[in-house]
Amino acid sequence: MCYTFQKTVFQKVYAFYPARKGACVITALLARLFIKKRDDVSSPAVRRAYGYLCGFLGIALNLLLFAFKLFAGTVSGSIAVTADAFNNLSDAGSSIITLLGFKLAGQKPDPAHPFGHGRIEYLSGLLVSGLIVIMGLELLQSSVRKIFSPEPMEFSVLSVCILAVSVAVKLYMCFYNRRIGARISSAAMKATAADSLSDCVATSVVLVSLLIYRFTGFDADAYCGLAVALFILVAGVRSAKETISPLLGQKPDPALVSRIESIVLSYPQVTGLHDLVVHDYGPGRLMISLHAEVSAKADICETHDAVDNIERRLAGELGCTAVIHMDPVDADDARTRELKAQVTDIIAALDPRLSLHDFRLVTGPTHTNVIFDLVVPFEVRESDEQLVQEVQTRIKALNSTLFPVIQVDRSMV
Repeated sequence: MCYTFQKTVFQKVYAFYPARKGACVITALLARLFIKKRDDVSSPAVRRAYGYLCGFLGIALNLLLFAFKLFAGTVSGSIAVTADAFNNLSDAGSSIITLLGFKLAGQKPDPAHPFGHGRIEYLSGLLVSGLIVIMGLELLQSSVRKIFSPEPMEFSVLSVCILAVSVAVKLYMCFYNRRIGARISSAAMKATAADSLSDCVATSVVLVSLLIYRFTGFDADAYCGLAVALFILVAGVRSAKETISPLLGQKPDPALVSRIESIVLSYPQVTGLHDLVVHDYGPGRLMISLHAEVSAKADICETHDAVDNIERRLAGELGCTAVIHMDPVDADDARTRELKAQVTDIIAALDPRLSLHDFRLVTGPTHTNVIFDLVVPFEVRESDEQLVQEVQTRIKALNSTLFPVIQVDRSMV
């Protein structure tokens, strides 16, 4: 329930954001002053500069909020306000870690790390997520303890004002982190934006507890602290999932896959593609490999030249390293086309999610080898052996001289 409510808040605030671009005017002014060639976001130096800017600004704002909230919490005797202050202190520490992450991730490739150090940004995000979870657990423990051993709390107008200002500041931090995160395609910055929005909601809960105490006399401080702890824990877990996923090797963005396919298939020499794999070595560091189907009867030099052009175009437009393997296909043989259509129908009847590629025939005096790769999505529950056996049986039913040679292939996109 907590996660669903938090997700709804995220969606509503983010949907509201495009109409409030002026909210980031201070950040835009700082970028204009301190970042050269700020519009060239594909440049690692510019991307790193944006990371530094958001990091230093986050440290400064979080330290100010910590100081003011600690004072307000001491004056009012509110554990929720004091805990929220230390949450801001941890956010300042998180900004420092993010800064170091951007700096280390920006190091050039070396003999030991030929693909660069971009994944350090994910590791720094994971460390930040761990700190958020620890802070949430500490607050959870303190809140539960206060529920069973309540302490007196005093209402303070100063505390209310400081918390209201804190909500506004955190909302602003959410806006500029999200805007720049989208601009430089940084998962770490987007996670920071989500964390800021979570802090905004958490501080609002603390503010509500003070107002409830002022007008009803009911001390909801410990219960509100419990709610704040849950929000912090949810934010930490969500952030950890977002940083762990690319480290484990998540599937690429469907929009990126579609863009790759449109570029490759725009060349007449290519009749199809398969075995597309996108390797993510950190933001802005992608390696793409794929198999391009080309005519077996075409001039090899002309085809190779076209593939070279595709690789250069992918590198130029997507900022990646591309490696393409050519698969010759005999598209002019009538028997091959007919049998491929029949096998395709067989596979579709077995499971519409299945597909094939690299289809070819090797004809001998007694039988014909029907060779192809069977593409099986990960969500298909049947074992590879079961699928292969069933497809082989159905192909042999077409003609007893057909001998299927099937290689199971898993789709990586």
